[in-house]
Parts: sequence; structure tokens; C-alpha cells
Amino acid sequence: MMENASSRPRLADLILLLGRLLLSLIFLHEGWSLTVDITATVDIFTKLGLSAPVALATIALQIGAGLSVAAGFLSRFGALALALFCLATALLFHTNFASQNELLHFEKDLAIAGGMFVLAASGAGSISIDRLLRKRTGMHHWLRAVLS
Repeated sequence: MMENASSRPRLADLILLLGRLLLSLIFLHEGWSLTVDITATVDIFTKLGLSAPVALATIALQIGAGLSVAAGFLSRFGALALALFCLATALLFHTNFASQNELLHFEKDLAIAGGMFVLAASGAGSISIDRLLRKRTGMHHWLRAVLS
């Protein structure tokens, strides 16, 4: 069967895929790192005044939403969740601007949040699970809208 030009991924879709993978990498890596030594993770969160359930929720968010963005599955929700997470992290933990390192982390979190907001607005593109699911027939209209 011959492929027509409209069924092939466009450059924009390849760039969206690359962007999704690069954006999700930091969250997947950090979530995995926190999981590997959960005892140390809970200790660090406790020292920051946060509970063990918050540590577990942070891990779940980073891995779950990271996979969502990478795979393009409910990617708008995953991207929005990670954007808000980055804003919260910047505003709660990286506000000592006298420290160049803290300022760098603040700016990095804002930049990642910006990328995630753009992804939440644009969607995952054609190289995504969302697109495969949208093509299915008999799908409820509200679910099709969520995957758009």
C-alpha cells in the first residue's frame, strides 16, 4: 500500500515528538531517582517540611505525567500538570535570588513550565497515542475532544 503525503508525519510532528521526549526526560529521570532510594527521598521531603504522601505524590506525578507527555497519551493533561508543578516548585523552593544557583533553577523551572504550557495548548501532534485513539470510531464526543 502506498503512503500518501498527508499520512506521513510532517516536520512539525517530528519536532513535537522530539520536544515531548526532551521535556519528559527530566521528570522521568527525577521520578526514577526519587524512587530508587525512597527512604532518602522521604527524609529529604521531611526536612523540607513535607510528608511522605507528598513525596509519593511527587514521584507519581513526575513519572505518570512524564510518561503521558512522552507517549502523547492524554498529553495535554500531563503537560498542564507538569507546568503547574514547575511553577509551584519555582515559587516555593527557588526564590533565594541572591544565590546564582537558585536563580538558575527558578529560571529553568519557568522555562520548562512555558514549554509545557505550549504543549498543553498545541497537543502532542500526529505521532502520539492520542492521535491513534482519536482515529477510532464509536468514541464518545467528549473523549475525542479531550484527545484533540
